[in-house]
Amino acid sequence: MARRSKIVAGFDAAVADIPDGATVAIGGFAMPGVPFNLLAALHRQGARRLTCIANTTGGAHKPRMPDIGMLVENGQVAKVMCSFTAATRASDTLPFTPYYERGEVEAEIVPQGTLAERLRAAGAGIPAFYTPTAVGTELAEGRETRMIDGREFLLEYALPVDVALLRAHQADGAGNLRFRRSQRNFNPLMAMAAKLVIVEVEEPILPAGAIDPDDVHTPGILVQRLVQIPPPPEGIWPMRREAR
Repeated sequence: MARRSKIVAGFDAAVADIPDGATVAIGGFAMPGVPFNLLAALHRQGARRLTCIANTTGGAHKPRMPDIGMLVENGQVAKVMCSFTAATRASDTLPFTPYYERGEVEAEIVPQGTLAERLRAAGAGIPAFYTPTAVGTELAEGRETRMIDGREFLLEYALPVDVALLRAHQADGAGNLRFRRSQRNFNPLMAMAAKLVIVEVEEPILPAGAIDPDDVHTPGILVQRLVQIPPPPEGIWPMRREAR
């Protein structure tokens, strides 16, 4: 039986069947690894009542890049689960902020390490775990804790997701991925946690098996769809932030 190709012709086709109410994990940390093209396609697609999981809702930098904030502005997001929902500079205001303050979208703050471990736990089949992170803070109020060896730990649950949108530097036709430097960030963990993994790829997609197994960061068994990023202006590539 011939293997079904994982290569999709375009970004719109890759996200066309993401349903209303889906939980969508979006890779990246600052610029590296953010699936800008898939985010733009999801914005055009218009799925509603999404729960979005990411390190942040987006940046306040200019020129504006596709981010969760754009989905919020478009009325597509019911909840975000992020490590940062506010700008890292006091002079910046994220597009997400006024929607949250008006109660139009829910937000859950999850410490970065906890977010990573909740995703990893989902991929590893671990339903929950205890961590000292956030004990004694507002994030732990009303939640289960346990004393272990004289230290208090907070119970955290695994975070399975429906769809992961990722960006990789290289991929082969079997879906094996290689991330460039800090692109790796949350991307491999989100691939583990998701039922459907869609990846935009920077370099031309290689024949199956062309990436040395020692260089594979995410195995192809976890990946369902690949989209080649075209050169600009058709494809969206990271831009340097304008000086202020």
